[in-house]
Amino acid sequence: MSSIPAPRRRTVLSGLLAAAAVPAVTACSGGITSLKGGGSGGSGAADSGAGLVIGTANFTENQILGHLYAEALRGSGVKATVKPSLGSREVVVPALEGGDIDLLPEYQGNLLLHFDKKAKETEAGELQNALAAELPASLEALPYAAAEDKDVFAVTRETAEKHGLKSYADLRKTDGELVFGGPAEDKTRVVGLVGFRERYDVTFKEFKALDASGPLVKGALKKGDVDIANLFSTDADIRENDWVVLSDPLHMVPAQHVVPVVRSAVADAPVRKALARLGTALTTSELSKLNRMVDVDREDPDDVAAEWAAEHGLTEN
Repeated sequence: MSSIPAPRRRTVLSGLLAAAAVPAVTACSGGITSLKGGGSGGSGAADSGAGLVIGTANFTENQILGHLYAEALRGSGVKATVKPSLGSREVVVPALEGGDIDLLPEYQGNLLLHFDKKAKETEAGELQNALAAELPASLEALPYAAAEDKDVFAVTRETAEKHGLKSYADLRKTDGELVFGGPAEDKTRVVGLVGFRERYDVTFKEFKALDASGPLVKGALKKGDVDIANLFSTDADIRENDWVVLSDPLHMVPAQHVVPVVRSAVADAPVRKALARLGTALTTSELSKLNRMVDVDREDPDDVAAEWAAEHGLTEN
């Protein structure tokens, strides 16, 4: 899922949850996805009565979000199960289109770029409208949450001071000298090497395929095996390690509010209501706290989600 400093609480503005246009209720045409078994073939009943399968990507925050979705849905009387850590967007989105899963926690800007690599929208409302136009007819982006988590690219304090780095534009001073670490998908993503090259005219000495804001890339940054790392703005380790998040003056990274993406066939009133309640309660600050509880305090994502949902009244019908 631009660069912002350490996460901070965001005010939940009146009317923040922008309404997306509702596509026609059209089922996916089955087909082969990256997942095996358990799929509905995209032709399930046009309500959530049979229960929803929530898929998540393979990083901490998305797993937490998947369990939060499940807790909120169950609190509204909707059966829900979670399939965590299925893979990257390149895996989970086709699985959603194919009906192997019904619901996915996503991030506005990066999801739009997945469908339209030339998308120019950067503001949350514009992104929501663009998603409504770009998503397949069988999928719908429900109103987005108050919480936002952007991809950021960070360096150690030592590297920042050595090269005078404050923004992505400053990386031109070190063009071809630094080693870049992130998930394999960063090699071909606009929010990754492609964007650095096209937007900032910056290249790197080497690209190391690791993970996104995970133990591999963070360990490599600590040890000096990479000089710049793809992290997430809500990652508690940024502050813990005094890493420097570089600014994004040319807006390479668009807004990244958390947005539920669901198969239209199961997006009935109870589902919409449950996820809207969650989206209003979940702020950037709260999401950062949940990440810390899992990544730093080593608690389980499902336990953390269940406790938070109960505390915020989301488990009550």
